[in-house]
Amino acid sequence: MASATLLRRARLALQTPRAAAGRDSVRGVRWFPVREPVSGRTYSVVQLEARSGILGYGECAALPRSEMNAAAEAVLDQPAAAIEPVRARLASHPQACAAVNMAMLDIVGQMTGAPVYQVLGGPTRNKVRALSRPDRAGEEELRCAYAAGCRAFTVPVGPVAARNQGQAFVHGVRARLEELRRSVGTGSDFVLDGAGALSPGDAASLAAALERFHLLWFDEPCAPANLETAHKISGECVTPVGYGRWIDRAGEFQQLLREGIVDVLRPDIRRHGITGIRRIAAIAETYYVAVAPFHDGGPIATAAALHLAAGLPNFFIQQVPWPADQKDREMRAELTSGSIEAVHDGYISLLTGPGLGIRINEEALKKYAAA
Repeated sequence: MASATLLRRARLALQTPRAAAGRDSVRGVRWFPVREPVSGRTYSVVQLEARSGILGYGECAALPRSEMNAAAEAVLDQPAAAIEPVRARLASHPQACAAVNMAMLDIVGQMTGAPVYQVLGGPTRNKVRALSRPDRAGEEELRCAYAAGCRAFTVPVGPVAARNQGQAFVHGVRARLEELRRSVGTGSDFVLDGAGALSPGDAASLAAALERFHLLWFDEPCAPANLETAHKISGECVTPVGYGRWIDRAGEFQQLLREGIVDVLRPDIRRHGITGIRRIAAIAETYYVAVAPFHDGGPIATAAALHLAAGLPNFFIQQVPWPADQKDREMRAELTSGSIEAVHDGYISLLTGPGLGIRINEEALKKYAAA
């Protein structure tokens, strides 16, 4: 009786799409270097082809040919669902690994007939709060983004001319933020981007001066390598701080969490992929820290970020690029055969199709190929 039951279960397993996904290996790998026509933003798109003919897509920052070849060698003839073994083989190539991670999940989702967030356990929300990152954070551009539905914005601190710029710099940044807020109304939120370029003194002074501005957070106020400096910023003011967009190893995120110096973790979707950030977010959740993935690439990574956000309990907000020029926005929509980055009253809807839920226009990949 027991043997008959086991045999029946085995037969059922062989008939399920999920089991089929595990056996359907990758037979082809193609890379498409892409460049936006006006901004010049570049990224590398990977296309994986399963033996069934299903195509999966992923994206990362522009890669040299050597890393593209390493990724192809690591994933060819591997089962489409062998995500963790492939990740281990690409540990020394994190950005290529992130793109391959997205593409493998895209294939598995298509084979199971479910969105990636369903494959990974189901959604925790039905829409994703968006943080717009304009190419140029001027008043006119923010008004344009606001009219398009954006309600939260990342703005840079501005040019950093010297290591210690003093109170004049602090007053200038505060005045600029006040002008930008007036241009889009009090219902908008802001993240100030320090890009790790400020001195510890300027970063601490600016964080304290902006307390009454109620930023969502102060992003990368200075390099987090000096933990004492980071402690000073987080301990002497109430402005939240975010770190992590240049970190490759999960252990470095854990160190920030243990030290209690980060309020928002910022892992880059194009460095860690979907499953990599899920692991980082699980660690952050035990410290009651929110996760707001960094993203400054193309629309395929946006699709991956939306699926990631759907399933993270401690998700905060998803950064999405806002190209300044209409030609760049049209190009991004052309790549994915329709705009998936449209923001409605501060939110982006989840994608509901199988896999990443996007249909890639291969002709557009060739049309906008980077030289």
